[in-house]
Amino acid sequence: MSDQHIETLIVGAGQAGLSTGYHLRRLNRPFLIVDGNERVGDNWRQQWDTLRLYTPAKYDGLPGLRFPGDQWEFPQKDQVADYLESYALRWDLPVRTSTRIGSLEARPGGGYAATVGADTITCDNVVVATGSFGRTPNIPDFAAELDPSVLQLHSSQYRRPSQLRPGRVLVVGASHSGTDIAYEVAPTHETVLCGRDCGQIPFRIEHRMNRVFFPVLVFVARHVLTRRTPIGRKAMEEIRLHGGPMIRVKREDLAERDVERVLSRVTGVSGGLPMLDDGRVVDVANVVWCTGFRQVLDWIKLPILREDGWPTEYRGVVETAPGLFFCGLAFQFGFSSMVLPGISRDAAYLAHLIATRTPARVAA
Repeated sequence: MSDQHIETLIVGAGQAGLSTGYHLRRLNRPFLIVDGNERVGDNWRQQWDTLRLYTPAKYDGLPGLRFPGDQWEFPQKDQVADYLESYALRWDLPVRTSTRIGSLEARPGGGYAATVGADTITCDNVVVATGSFGRTPNIPDFAAELDPSVLQLHSSQYRRPSQLRPGRVLVVGASHSGTDIAYEVAPTHETVLCGRDCGQIPFRIEHRMNRVFFPVLVFVARHVLTRRTPIGRKAMEEIRLHGGPMIRVKREDLAERDVERVLSRVTGVSGGLPMLDDGRVVDVANVVWCTGFRQVLDWIKLPILREDGWPTEYRGVVETAPGLFFCGLAFQFGFSSMVLPGISRDAAYLAHLIATRTPARVAA
């Protein structure tokens, strides 16, 4: 059992946590980044094999280090993971891996105490950088009633079509991850994609002509679709509740691969099989739940959560808990807050607040 004190504890060594660390280092503020994975970047390595970013490398670099390679290529998930690992090494960021926070509580007189097994880390500030939507799969309770013969995978468990059993596949959730996975498995499995239509962006992101438009799109994501604008607040509600639109895969792509598109929702189970809200029972051998993640922050023993599980914050600042911050949330400030092109702005904002609120210690 041991105690350690650090000015700022950053929970999560993904792009948000590393960016926050970079900006704190530039301000000469002490901090420690902890992460439950064995290696920096493992959250990306654990995604499905063919996942690629939706933005070209030109826009994917974190502050101080450009993303390597062809700047108009769309990086693969392992390339992102390796980049994050190299970023932590490049800036000598203090990262402690295989370290999970059991609980976070307020300390009498100010600051916080985080438990790590039998050890305690005390700190003046905490930055929670554990992901845009959390990491707990959002699977309905009735999924447990499906027949055991039906293979169930959440999108975080899906890696490749060969994981699936022979027979029809039901992909639940038609945001960008659901449409990408449905498109991938359709050549080898009869595929049904169900869920509300989240819309689609009206162009091919990998078309060469879009090099002209990407700067405009990034500007809109950073400065127009924000919590300060009506259109941004509307987009925030849509994305936090339902996910983003189809990006790489389009409706016509799904049709070309004979994906059956059903707008009904899965609302229950009948005879061990998934049942839609129109009463239809879908006879399938596999279900892939592309239903996103839930914010599960019950390890934070503070009254800061809304009824929907999201923290009560603005721009990552929790006013009711001085010194507690979030970074990397969906629409923390704008659409760009949850993607690599926008992380640095939010991280820099929080680092400045931390440096302002925490007086520098003078060596004795």
